[in-house]
Amino acid sequence: MPRPEPTPHASPAALPGYAATGRIDDLRATEYRHLDTDGQVYLDYAGAGVAARAQVREHHDRLLAGLYGNPHSENPTSVAAAALVESARRAVLDFFRADPAEFTVVFTPNASGACRLVGEAFGFGPAAPLVLTWDNHNSVNGIREYARSANASVRYVPLRGPELRVAESDLVGMLDGGRRRLGRSVRAGRRGLFAFPAQSNFSGVQHPLSWVTVAQQRGFDVLLDAAAFAPTNRLDLSVVRPDFVCLSFYKMFGYPTGVGALLARREALARLRRPWFAGGTIRAVSVQGDWHRPMDDESAFEDGTLNFLSIPDVEFGVRWLDSIGVDVVHSRVALLTEWLLERLATLRHDTGGPLVRVYGPTTGVGRGGTVTFNLYHPDGTLVDERLVARESAAAGFSLRTGCFCNPGAGEGAFGISRTSTRRRLLARVDTIDQYLSALDLPTGGAVRVSFGLASTATDAERFVAFVQSTYLNRDVSAGSALPPRLRC
Repeated sequence: MPRPEPTPHASPAALPGYAATGRIDDLRATEYRHLDTDGQVYLDYAGAGVAARAQVREHHDRLLAGLYGNPHSENPTSVAAAALVESARRAVLDFFRADPAEFTVVFTPNASGACRLVGEAFGFGPAAPLVLTWDNHNSVNGIREYARSANASVRYVPLRGPELRVAESDLVGMLDGGRRRLGRSVRAGRRGLFAFPAQSNFSGVQHPLSWVTVAQQRGFDVLLDAAAFAPTNRLDLSVVRPDFVCLSFYKMFGYPTGVGALLARREALARLRRPWFAGGTIRAVSVQGDWHRPMDDESAFEDGTLNFLSIPDVEFGVRWLDSIGVDVVHSRVALLTEWLLERLATLRHDTGGPLVRVYGPTTGVGRGGTVTFNLYHPDGTLVDERLVARESAAAGFSLRTGCFCNPGAGEGAFGISRTSTRRRLLARVDTIDQYLSALDLPTGGAVRVSFGLASTATDAERFVAFVQSTYLNRDVSAGSALPPRLRC
């Protein structure tokens, strides 16, 4: 398949403000030049960031220049490793402008691991409910299983309208409604948990951070999922003070993988009660006495041996991102996102029908750099996202298709009602394709493009050119048999 030329329409590089983000173009040509190997186009920053050459060099040089061992000891290599881990912990707090007297950092394998720590140890119960927005990653949705096992109520705040946003009145009603039912239990100190994403990994919607205070004033601790937000937006914990923040560092700056964090207010962390213990999390334990004493700080939540050879890369990573400027990255991503949305909206078949349907905001207002959509044939039928996945990959584009582990946002986007979902449950379906058939849905997902730290105008232009040349006025019969859907 010949590679499409960039669109002839005005380039995003000509937009006001783009030149001010030119540092990113300089870095793309040096530190991120591997992104252009073999003419590929990387558009999956919501899935993972991309490592800079400087990050890899720093890791290599550090390991060859020193000797580091398991931190759970007092020998020289252990002390050296522990010092680097603690330095990284301080650097993370500094990056998020978090007062170390109020916040601490628990290193985890990823954002999902951070969510699990909160879910398994939170004091759920009949007087301590879980409230979530529909728009949540499954790693947050999964917390409901811990809540239900403790006989706590689980309540979801729905999405409204084509922009897939949550009405604050719905949120307040859900929080206050539960508070009235619980009555004196809440006032006596029992707290619920409210969980929501700062930015949707499905629609790119940025939910108001002011909700942190709204929920806390109503007797809830707040878990803020910052995994999709932190890579391209400033999260200032001196201004916004959620009780728990989960994130993955590979989404922020590509390397290292396998390291995430739970940023927690010390007061809230002290209220958690873990249902088990592991090596490194306890001061003392007895087998015959059936007794153990957990550590009193963040190490009580860091199971086993930390990834001590990679955690120092987190410090380099946050300082690297800080040196570029989170605001610069934010501006670049916002410009590319708004340009892409405007261009996709102009693509129409000769029949007059739209080529693209975007899920979520269709302008740059109140959203991040994640754009999710489906493509349509000239007769109005949907282009299967599996076909787009196959053909975009063959053309060298790295993007995502599916439902992106966010079923609530998907149900809102595709108009799936609670009644039809119950019908699906009664049908006892076993596969995703059977599920879609029961719901009378033509697709199980969408196409997602996301911009990030090293994105350029050329990336956006080439993608629009690909969509236009491949799908505009395309014969409905084009394509071939597709494999069954294996997961969502």
